[in-house]
Amino acid sequence: MSEELKETTVNKKYVYKGKILNVRCDDALLPDGRPCVREMVEHPGGAAVLAEYEGKIAFVRQFRYPYGELILELPAGKLEKGEAPVRTVERELSEETGLKAERFLSLGEIYPTPGYTDEKLYLFKAEGVSRGESHPDEGEFLSVEWIKADEALEMVRDGRIKDAKTVVMLLKCYGSELF
Repeated sequence: MSEELKETTVNKKYVYKGKILNVRCDDALLPDGRPCVREMVEHPGGAAVLAEYEGKIAFVRQFRYPYGELILELPAGKLEKGEAPVRTVERELSEETGLKAERFLSLGEIYPTPGYTDEKLYLFKAEGVSRGESHPDEGEFLSVEWIKADEALEMVRDGRIKDAKTVVMLLKCYGSELF
């Protein structure tokens, strides 16, 4: 990292510690040495998976409280403590859609909102997909929708798919068809 751009943490102050995230308000120093305050959300990270079965991609539609609306997205979930991201997508794919995969191909990781959180999202594509029974977590309400890749890309273009991880994964897997 170029040292002339680096900020230095002086003091971490926790404002809130929760089940899913922690909120900090840190004292820091700018690259020129001047003090500043940095607000930050600590998040354990998550993992998402694109699974195609019989020519269609498995999506889930669920109510997302922060936006107050139903969101169409690929299956995903929070990393449990000590859990490898590939185990997270294996678990979430089965819970949310009933699908199982022989293997998971890593599509890399993304930083969904680098301005205020340390969350990393690990992206995977399921291969060798077969069907089973879904079993969502208690308190998790969703519906599974099956959409062809070209239709999903059209939904990205016209704004019906807004979820960032879903947009990134569709572009990574089918992006050459978008433009």
